[in-house]
Amino acid sequence: MLTVHFGAGNIGRGFIGEILNQNNSRIAFVDVNKQVIDALNEQKEYTIEEASEENRLILVNNVYGINNAENPDEVVDEIVNADLITTAIGPNILPRIAPLIAKGIQKRHQADRKDPLDVVACENMIGGSSFLKAEVLKHIEDAEVIDYIEKYIGFPDAAVDRIVPQQTHEDPLKVTVEPYKEWVISSTQSKNSKLKLDHVHYVKDLEPYIERKLFTVNTGHATVAYNGAFAGYNTIDESLKDQAVLDEVKSVLKETGALLVEKWSFDPEEHEAYIEKIISRFENPRLSDAVTRVGRTPIRKLGYDERFIRPIREASERGLAVDFLVSTVGKALHYNDVADEESVKLQANLKEQTIPEVVKDVTGLQDERLIEKIVTVYEALKK
Repeated sequence: MLTVHFGAGNIGRGFIGEILNQNNSRIAFVDVNKQVIDALNEQKEYTIEEASEENRLILVNNVYGINNAENPDEVVDEIVNADLITTAIGPNILPRIAPLIAKGIQKRHQADRKDPLDVVACENMIGGSSFLKAEVLKHIEDAEVIDYIEKYIGFPDAAVDRIVPQQTHEDPLKVTVEPYKEWVISSTQSKNSKLKLDHVHYVKDLEPYIERKLFTVNTGHATVAYNGAFAGYNTIDESLKDQAVLDEVKSVLKETGALLVEKWSFDPEEHEAYIEKIISRFENPRLSDAVTRVGRTPIRKLGYDERFIRPIREASERGLAVDFLVSTVGKALHYNDVADEESVKLQANLKEQTIPEVVKDVTGLQDERLIEKIVTVYEALKK
């Protein structure tokens, strides 16, 4: 089995790579990071360290790297031979790899490969694989290739969950991760029904799992970051030692939890236990993560279908409370990291435009009542 995996970063190596290796797959890591790619080709293996009392070490072998900036044709050739394609590169980068995947699929069609192939985007977004498919199709004009994709190439959406903090290892390949991991794939969108990875959960209806993860883990993590940064803290675990920040996070997740329970009929007690598990993961001092990493790209995180605005919209439509979610959005608007391009842009926009204009532009909200709530909180936080 051969997997072409786009993204040789910490999530790619520390999460997707581990599971693929456990399924006896050769892994071709595709990335533009020359240091990492060269190290993969030299060492052909790397070590994962679990941030736990046991301090378990996991060896991942049978790996190699391809620099897609230097050797794009090699990536295309590997796609022809691949049994699976996965990504862990960030939502904003998916459009950049779409042309390569399109060329690989076109060449696969030319080679008359009739065995089905799935392309799984393992990103922190709803519908990541579906989004990637749409981007790939932009680069294909041949009707025969489009028909080939519909018949043989699946783009099953996925939900992934594992905290991988900033790394400080001398070895560029070693990666520290938390013990917990969850990878869920939509079985209904898959073309290769015969390939079922061990340690992966396949479900017919993925949306509840994606939203549970996005509105608990991602919303919760970002809530810690923006509240922690506003209070002057530098790391996630340090922020959570402040009772006020911890209470804010619990209150936000109570609001998203109420939405998830009503929308998807999750068991309230089970979901409360899930929330407690998530918070305990954030508190792990061995996963100490900088608020600047978790809080980066605030414009994206405040998007219409993202971790704050979507639950605010949907909870508000159901008459559910959103006050703490709105409070955190206010702090996200105040988030100021001069090293983060989106943060710099956001702060510049807030100086050059009216606050309601910025809120509308960033969030995509049309509901004047919600816009006013966010603006009111933002203004109050300036005092």
